[in-house]
Amino acid sequence: MKIHFITEGSLNEYWDASPAADCDLLVFGFNGLGDVDYASELAGKTSKLEDAAILSREQKCVVVSGCYTDSCGIRRKSAAVAERGRILGVSDMLACIDGSEFKSGGSLKVYETGAGKIGLLIGEDLYFPEIAEMLSLCDADVILSVFEEVGDFVPQLMMRADAFVSGTVVAMCAAGTAQVAAVTGEVAMLSPKRECEYSFSPEREYHVVAGRRRGFSRRIRSDF
Repeated sequence: MKIHFITEGSLNEYWDASPAADCDLLVFGFNGLGDVDYASELAGKTSKLEDAAILSREQKCVVVSGCYTDSCGIRRKSAAVAERGRILGVSDMLACIDGSEFKSGGSLKVYETGAGKIGLLIGEDLYFPEIAEMLSLCDADVILSVFEEVGDFVPQLMMRADAFVSGTVVAMCAAGTAQVAAVTGEVAMLSPKRECEYSFSPEREYHVVAGRRRGFSRRIRSDF
């Protein structure tokens, strides 16, 4: 699986300036689509989601782009997934911290595409390894983290932790930075370039994990 990261500029700026990338996944951060107002999209006043769909058809790959969606005044951090000229879906960030202006979404989804099964960590979802674990249990081949700006060491630390606990490669596209964590928890790639690529073969390694805990009484009751 080959991922091509675009860490700066919008989706249309990339489309106008760059030759077609030979890749399976073309990934943008929140800069890709920026603000997406669903009412304007439905009314035909804007066509940002359509642009993502057309780009996926023209470049013959899966396109994933972050965006800030607005639904009747409710703002969310989201990511759109497109393939073969159509939008497969828009996923929202699940975890909103400390009264953020953005609201959480209501679902978690793994997208089945020609490139493989793709899970998404959007914004601060990266800080919750249980979300990465759920995506892994839903059989994701890769987990894409669409992030804003990496200001300290924490996003990379959590990206590595997510990859280690989920057993799935986690690839982050942020403003000015692209990085990838292997299932070992190590940083497999880190680049400050506007465009960069990373190729890997999805790994599937399973373990039987035994544990001990209190509860779940097994006594046979006869009083009911």
